[in-house]
Amino acid sequence: MRALPIGPVMIDLEGHDLSALDKEKINHPNTGALILFARNYDNPEQILALVKAIRAARKGDILVAVDQEGGRVQRFKNGFTRLPPAICYAATPELAETAGWLMAAEVLSVDVDFSFAPVLDVDCGISEIIGNRAFALEPEQAAQLAGAFVKGMRSAGMAATGKHFPGHGAVAADSHLALPVDPRPLAEIRARDLLPFRALIEQGLEAIMPAHVVYTEVDEMPAGFSEIWLQRILRQELGFDGAIFSDDLSMEGAAGVGDFLDRAQLAQQAGCDMLLVCNNPAAAEQVLDKLPITQNSDRERRLQAMRGRPKLDRTHLLKSEPWRQAAAQILQLTETHA
Repeated sequence: MRALPIGPVMIDLEGHDLSALDKEKINHPNTGALILFARNYDNPEQILALVKAIRAARKGDILVAVDQEGGRVQRFKNGFTRLPPAICYAATPELAETAGWLMAAEVLSVDVDFSFAPVLDVDCGISEIIGNRAFALEPEQAAQLAGAFVKGMRSAGMAATGKHFPGHGAVAADSHLALPVDPRPLAEIRARDLLPFRALIEQGLEAIMPAHVVYTEVDEMPAGFSEIWLQRILRQELGFDGAIFSDDLSMEGAAGVGDFLDRAQLAQQAGCDMLLVCNNPAAAEQVLDKLPITQNSDRERRLQAMRGRPKLDRTHLLKSEPWRQAAAQILQLTETHA
């Protein structure tokens, strides 16, 4: 029997262990990835066992991901170095690369392929949901610091995902709870918000996650459902050839385009390679079962690039001098900004 390729849907789990239904969904032909949340995590040993079980349940390829930015968004805490919010590196730019390496090395050491990082949004002092998750208030500095963070990630063996294209920092609404609307002209977005994305694409950025935000001067559809944003601007104008991950289709910012199957199909038609359906098991099952099963060699190639390539397993990582030094430096920075 031929091994299943990486499918186009990313799902999640309810708890610390796999149920029979979880195993069935993991092995669905449309499944391609699984994202872990804090509710799935207890300690490093438990998550290692869970990831092993996830991979064993799939008769083929599957990617495993987590949100491990630092600050407010760090799903694995007990047994992991607490990372500061990204804005802290503006005052300590020499530690951005160290932090990227540390985050990636620790996540890879429990067999998780990648973290959805870094945030490439430019903080405009407007968005509370972004806020200190952004590296800087100026696009040039945000690009420089995010680039250093990504360099550290890659040196540990992890691909990077820039989010939330083309920029979530200039809207007040939280797209988890509402559909934000950004009325700025495209020229202003190009000159400011797109600068970090452009810079990191030129450096070989492996993946991008678009925002559930409507930019009314460009398209009436949110960016993650917009062929203008994902095909004309991201692929053609910016020359991006990496993977595109939708933001969670369960978020309120995605609700206006239709039911879950509509959302999945529209996001896929716009250009998303992987469709996230999280925190709603019934919706995930609907999308898995009703989304047409197709194979796409370009999608497969782009997603294969997200596979983790760890340099050290957890035992050897925690005994290494680079880890000791990096963990001490970053923990001190975190405590300074607590």
